[in-house]
Parts: sequence; C-alpha cells; structure tokens
Amino acid sequence: MLASDDHVAEGGDGLAPETARPRLKTPFLRWARTVACTFAVLAASATAVTANAETPSPAAARSLLLDACRVGNIVLAVGERGAVVRSDDSGRSWSTVHSPTEATLTGINFADATTGWIVGHDATVLKSSDGGASWSPQNTGAPEDTSFLDVLAVDANTAITVGAFGACYITSDGGHAWTRRKLLEEELHLNRLTRGRGSDVLIAGERGTLLRLADVRADPVALSTSYDGSFNGVLAIGPSQLLAYGLRGHAFRSLDDGAHWEPIGNMPAALLSTGVILSSGPVVLAGQARVILVSHDTGSTFSPWPTSLTTAVARLLEAPDGSLLAFGEGGATRLPPPAPTAPAAKP
Repeated sequence: MLASDDHVAEGGDGLAPETARPRLKTPFLRWARTVACTFAVLAASATAVTANAETPSPAAARSLLLDACRVGNIVLAVGERGAVVRSDDSGRSWSTVHSPTEATLTGINFADATTGWIVGHDATVLKSSDGGASWSPQNTGAPEDTSFLDVLAVDANTAITVGAFGACYITSDGGHAWTRRKLLEEELHLNRLTRGRGSDVLIAGERGTLLRLADVRADPVALSTSYDGSFNGVLAIGPSQLLAYGLRGHAFRSLDDGAHWEPIGNMPAALLSTGVILSSGPVVLAGQARVILVSHDTGSTFSPWPTSLTTAVARLLEAPDGSLLAFGEGGATRLPPPAPTAPAAKP
C-alpha cells in the first residue's frame, strides 16, 4: 500500500512551483472532510452568535471557522481568509491573532504548550513556537494548489499533514524539512487525522478509507468496514474501541481496535463531520445544520440532542470550563454540555 517517501523540501518561505495536480475551483470546507464539496445541503441562512459573550468578538470569530484546538486554558480556532482567533475564557470572548496568509485555514494542532502547526489551502503550513501568539510560514515543497485538510503535531519536532488527492507530508525536525509520503495507490482525499492508541495515527478519508500508522513513518494498515463512502473522522474512545463517522449518517464501531466493525443503527441520514468525547462521558457527533447526536453508552447508540444551534458544524471541542464549543458556519458558539447520563425514560 505504501508506494514511496520522497524528500522534497528544505526550510524557507517559498513554495515549490510544481502543479502536478489539477487546481480545485470549489473551496474545501473542512467540516465535510470530503473535498468533493457536497455541502450544498448545509443550511447557510442562519448566523450563530457566541453565547454569553462578555466582550464583543471580532468578525473573524463570527465567520466560517473550520478547526480548533486547546492549548492549556487557551482555545485557538482557524477558518476562511486566513482567520486565526483566540479565546482565554472558554469561548465567551475572542480576539484576533495576526495571520501571515489569506488562504483558508483548515486544521490546527499543538504538540505541547508552545509548539503547534496550522494548515490550509494553497499548500499553507504555519508554525508557532510561542503557544499560538505568533505564526510563521513553512515550506513543505507541495504544489501551490495543494489543499491540506488536517494536521497532527506528534511532538515538538514531528508533525504530519494530509489533504486532497492523497497529499501527505511529514516533518521530523520541527518543519525545517518535510517529506512527501504516498499512503495509497489511488489519490483519494484524506480528511482527518486522529491520535490512536500509543503512537498510532488514524486517518479517515474518502471511499471508505481508514488507515492506521504505528507512527508517522510506518507503513499504513487499512482498516476495513465494508463501507465505501467517505469517512470524515474517527474517534479512539477507549483502549481498543474506535468510532468512525461520515456521510449520510454512516457510523461504525469497533471493539477490537479496528479488526471488526459494526454499523451503528438508527442514525439520521445527515452528514457527520465532527465528533468529541467529553470528559464527563458522553460522545457527541455533529455536522449538517441542526443535527447534533449524543451517546451515553460509548457510541453504541446515539439520540438527537436539541440545541439552539441552526448552522453547520465543522468542529466540536470541549472548552476548559467543560462547556461545548461548536465551530462552523456561524463562527464560534458556546453550548452547555449534554447531561453526563441519559435522561430517564418517561413512564
């Protein structure tokens, strides 16, 4: 399955001139993670407002945000037009962080309290060494039309980014040099990266693609679910339990670390783009407007969770104070977390 690794770039600010892949004319929306731009089904009429805001938030925090992460008690989010926003109070208020690009930013992840990466369209890769206070561009050597969709910072020196048409680049020296990896023979879109058990890296993509890397340089191992649609993400719920989710409400659960999978029943036929495991226990999935699902049995079953949110969600994140942050069409929205246990059945 692994075809080759190519050493392609040494540090610098320029971008490689290669244009081997056709340039995509429709913007990637990371909440879909499919790059096929099937998000015409998402509602775009409503605008969410950050709940319980104590100070006015910048316009960037109310526009399209596609990913977010926690760095200690700080929350950072990224989105369209190079937006990088920061909250020091669990999403009650936001401030803008200077960004050196206007490209759409699709992924952000930190290895520790200081070192993190952002990726996006136009082969954009940014690095921070000060906890997200400032960002500087890095050169992976990828073609200028490459759309990166996600990034995982393994440690202060090691990161992996994936994206459209099988794009995959890794660094082992803090981003001074990047190496291209070809994980699949077909150029399928790779949508999301997740930490698995130990040093495992899990990758979700189109046409039923689920891959496991024992580390960023290991050969990929395919995890087969018998589903040939797009997966938008996979959650490592326990030591050997995985949950994968994707288009049209398709979700699968494995109790043996991906060796066998069972479909999760009674799911709405709606796009699922993001999931989160809350510290209080529930598992929450979301995506298409008004569809937010919660599980109180580690992903065995899901039920609708009514909220006031009416716009599409690209990313769910538990805030430092335990609230649930939803990022997407309406920017950043604070939601009260679901109850830690399922409500009692009505008599």
